[in-house]
Amino acid sequence: MSPSQAIVASIHRYPVKSMMGEELNSVAITTRGVAGDRAYSLIDVETNKLVNAKHPQKWPEMFAYRARYMSPPVSPEHVPPVYITLPNGDVIESTSGDAEQTLSAALRKRVCLVRPDESDKGFEGFVPTVEGVSDRDFVFDKISPPGTFFDIGLIHILTTSTIDALRKTVPHSRIESRRFRPNLVIRTDGAEGFVENTWVGRTLRIGQVVLQVKQPTQRCVMTTLAQGDLPKDISVLKAIYQHNAGTIGVYAEPVQIGTVRVNDVVELN
Repeated sequence: MSPSQAIVASIHRYPVKSMMGEELNSVAITTRGVAGDRAYSLIDVETNKLVNAKHPQKWPEMFAYRARYMSPPVSPEHVPPVYITLPNGDVIESTSGDAEQTLSAALRKRVCLVRPDESDKGFEGFVPTVEGVSDRDFVFDKISPPGTFFDIGLIHILTTSTIDALRKTVPHSRIESRRFRPNLVIRTDGAEGFVENTWVGRTLRIGQVVLQVKQPTQRCVMTTLAQGDLPKDISVLKAIYQHNAGTIGVYAEPVQIGTVRVNDVVELN
């Protein structure tokens, strides 16, 4: 990948785990990843587990909720409140005294909005019966890394080359980057195929920011769910497993912090 061929195409942040988020022109990269990313989560009061769109049978409408910050977060320790848009279009403030009551009524389960701490926070995920993925439906349990609401990695990176490659495998599906909830979409003109596969173990420099690419991103049922005008499409997950061993994109961790902006050049080292 030539430096002249790779730039930051878009930046995304998800203030509340499993809700839709914000598209940004620039963002601070902190020791905990994109500033303010997954800084909040809903907890199921009955089970004490994180509310997660990975279990759509239990939480079928999470992608109909959207969160955005009232002001820009600058550090993991100082996170501002959020506005949450409900499926009916109503907007609530996280600091409102009846916010949790309103969310509980909308989700039809008692929930509370929390920040991460050092205790273990578990969540459930659903694996559907899909050729090449699983020969049966089942639910798994997993623990988020301490002090975070991430599933595994801190920063999720996806390239336009990978999106193009996946489109070719399922030409009748709508393959768009938002299906995969990346933090950074990198435009990689001239590169073909699932190019991030070769990035694992290498570093990306974006201005002052340096990111260590740690591992491929294993995909799950969330990639198949409807998002706004994107329809539900199980063939997306099937294609990912058939053509790229179940992974799309990569996880990375910060080595040097700083600010990333749209149109910044990306250097692969």
